[in-house]
Amino acid sequence: MPAMEKWQPGVHQLHPTINVHVIEGRKPGPTALVQAGIHGDEIAGVHALSELLEEGIRPESGRLLVVPVMNPAAYRARQRMAPGGLDMNRCFPGDAASEALEQRLARRFMDLVELERPALVMTLHESWKRYHPAVPASFGQTVVYGVNPMPGIIQLVIDRLNETRQSPYELWAPHYYPVATSSTEVIVDRVGCVGVCVETWMGFEEARRVAMQKQTVRFFLEELGVLPRL
Repeated sequence: MPAMEKWQPGVHQLHPTINVHVIEGRKPGPTALVQAGIHGDEIAGVHALSELLEEGIRPESGRLLVVPVMNPAAYRARQRMAPGGLDMNRCFPGDAASEALEQRLARRFMDLVELERPALVMTLHESWKRYHPAVPASFGQTVVYGVNPMPGIIQLVIDRLNETRQSPYELWAPHYYPVATSSTEVIVDRVGCVGVCVETWMGFEEARRVAMQKQTVRFFLEELGVLPRL
């Protein structure tokens, strides 16, 4: 791939086990990047993105980049980080010369982000703590962001999610919780995009969490104008 050309549609690799799906729409438009599995014990996002790819998700406008599993070794172990490894979500912007695989991979991922300059970056997470406004470090059923003012697209998606929730416990909320070392925050600082972390509550059955993650991804992509609104 020439140094300054964007990746062509297809499946590419940041590392022999890290797949990046690049899907291009028929019309020009913004680029969105969605990743999951940066923490290996947060599985709903991995399954959600895998299912969306299997169902043939395709942008109408712009480009969609999907990374279903950012940390395969951690995902295989179903642990936050790979056995003996680092928390990849605290390794950004990374270091290409590091001995740590997570640092090298983070640097490669940042190279991709800086090349593509997406308008939206989504990271799919999960939490055992359902959000309560009096408990800042609680995340389940939130869309987390780290800049003020809150990007308007977040409230649009929150409102749509709450219109379709199946129980009072599924109530979604925006959550301002900046973490300077997280992948999302570093990416926002570097390219000036909208960056969000989607957090489902692990108290729900896995199938429901996967369905909510899929719906959240679709709503964000629709509001961005990458997918047609259904």
